[in-house]
This record gives sequence, C-alpha cells and structure tokens, in this order.
Amino acid sequence: MAEGALHHESSLQQIAGQFHPPERIAGIQSLGSGNVNDTFLVRLDGEGDPPAFVMQRLNTTVFARPELVMGNLLTLGRHVQRRLASPPPELAGRRWEVPRVLAARGEAGHWVEHDGQFWRSITYIGAATTTDVIRDASHAREIGYGLGMFHHLISDLPAGELADTLEGFHVTPAYLSRYDAVLSCCSVDGASEPRLQQALEHVERRRVGVDVLEAACARGELQRRPIHGDPKINNVMIDESNGQAVGLIDLDTVKPGLIHYDIGDCLRSCCNAAGEETLDLASVRFDLSLCRSILDGYLAIGRSFLTDADLRYLPDCIRLIPFELGLRFLTDHLEGDIYFRTERPEHNLDRALVQFALTESIESQWDAISDLVQASISACPVRS
Repeated sequence: MAEGALHHESSLQQIAGQFHPPERIAGIQSLGSGNVNDTFLVRLDGEGDPPAFVMQRLNTTVFARPELVMGNLLTLGRHVQRRLASPPPELAGRRWEVPRVLAARGEAGHWVEHDGQFWRSITYIGAATTTDVIRDASHAREIGYGLGMFHHLISDLPAGELADTLEGFHVTPAYLSRYDAVLSCCSVDGASEPRLQQALEHVERRRVGVDVLEAACARGELQRRPIHGDPKINNVMIDESNGQAVGLIDLDTVKPGLIHYDIGDCLRSCCNAAGEETLDLASVRFDLSLCRSILDGYLAIGRSFLTDADLRYLPDCIRLIPFELGLRFLTDHLEGDIYFRTERPEHNLDRALVQFALTESIESQWDAISDLVQASISACPVRS
C-alpha cells in the first residue's frame, strides 16, 4: 500500500477523541481484513448511544476526493432511512441496518484530518458478523437476499444524486487498457517466471468479449444505477442469533454503475469455497449449488426492479467479474503493488491466479450456469 497501515495507539486515541468524548473510549482494536482502508472498532464506556463505533482511515490514494465519498454515504444513508420508515414487506419480522456517518465533535463536518490522513466514523452494526467463506445453502441464500434488499432499497435513488468517486471502476475494457500500458513498460521473462507467464497467457486468450456489459450499456440495453461496488461475502452482515442478513458494509464504493458488477462480484466471492487467498489452485472451483442459492435469495427481491435485459446479461457478469479482478491483481503486481495491500512478494500474482482459475472453472461449466440462471429466474416470478 502507498499509505501505512500501522498507527500508534496514542494517535488512534487522539483521533477517536475527535468523534466521541475521550473519557468514554474504553478500547480500540483492528477490525476486518480489507485491502484498502484501515478500520478500527472503538468501544465506549458509560451511558449513552452508541456503545461502539467504527473508525476508518480512508485511503486517499484510492479515493482521491474523499469529500465525494462522504457525500455519497450521507445521500445513501438519508435515502435508505426514508425507505425504512415504511419498510418493504420483504423486511417483515427482520431487521435491516445501514451504517450511518457520525459527525465529528464540535464540527459541522463528518470527518477529521490527522497528520495528513482522512478519518471518519460510522455506526457499528452490533450482534452481527461477516465471514470469508459460505457455510451452507441457507447462508448463501441470505447473502443473495442481503444484496437484493440493498439494491431494492436504493432502486429509486436517482443515480445522478451520487458522485462517480471511482471513474472507470468495474469497467473491464478500461482495466485491460491499463494492463496493456503497464505491461508495455515491463520486462517479463516467461522462462524464469512461469507463473507470471501463465497469468499473461490467460489474459491474452480472453481479450474478446471483455466489453460485453459496457457495450450493452452503450446500446441502451442496460442502465447505470446506484450500486454497492464491492459486495463480496465479507461485506454482508449476518445476524448472530438467526443467521439472517441485516445489512451491507464498506460503502465507500457506492456510485453509479451497472448492477451486474455487484451481482457478479457477489457470486465471484461466494461461490469459490477455497477463498481468494488460497495457494492451492486445484481447489478453486465455481460451486453451482451455492450460485443457485444466492441467485434464489437475490431474485426473490430483485425481480421487482430488474428488467428483461438485466436478466439476459446475468451469465455474462458471472464470468466477467472474476476475470476483471484477476486482471486488476495482475496489473497491480506488475506495477509494484501500489493499490491492493500485500503481505508478501507475489501476493497479488497469487491472487490473480486464483481469479483466473475461477474464471476457467466458470467457463468449463458455462452451459450449466446458463441453465441455472434461467431456472432461478423462472422460479421467481415478477411481483406487482
């Protein structure tokens, strides 16, 4: 990472004290395993609300205009709170929470700057956890439900009210162009780096068709709308007591985009039981049964706002998004690991190879995936 991930406890205490009274701060601990921001859980003592909050350092190398990110979070929060004032019937008997931005103490704004770094605090969704691997079909369905409910609650939020905080994000042709530019400046010896050569060859064989979603959007078949941007499995909060999805977190990537980016990314992260960080490429496989459960959960709600064209391009996003992420990991590896946080040499290359193996697994099951998607659509009729 271009920005350091380590922070002295005294600095964290000082920053946290700008959001809540210092005398109430009982402890600060690292939270989550994100690849971009640094996140901490701040626990509070004494009476009052809340008992804890999330404090984050926003990576301004990735989010060059953090004020736009914060504006999107505030817009999203206000909109969802209005929707929840009259909850949709699908939420009957369930809870749903959206992380809310908290104001800084004594300030009109919602963030603070400390030593040139950008910090903010948001509400903590209690009695809920995330996981990196799907447990079973019921868990998978709840993941799908969670994404579907998130999309449902923002389906009437005009995309024009959100800033495009990451231009080109999830636009696969743009990532391919960036990869080509980086590769042209690198000296790659395939004989001495066979794993890298394997990754490069994977990309070369899949250049055709990387514009499938963007081309459909240019033709007017698909429309840009508010999306989460990063709805991987560990961004869906699951209630600890009943196993139900209760909200999505890590909302910095909320922006206008194609809803297929979200659906494809969710399936990519959920349907590979080996996970993103495995070194055993032979264990990487796209699980059709998990895919069906996630789609069933998603479409039970999503059929209320998805168009026929949206549904027609679902198989394409399932294949495209793993390839896109692999391409991004590979590009970052070639550039010297300047975007994603890494823990060892060739970490991003390892990650790229996992996503490429997942892409190959999807391709080998293409007819079955297409049939599965159609079956899930047919099982969830359009609601009035």
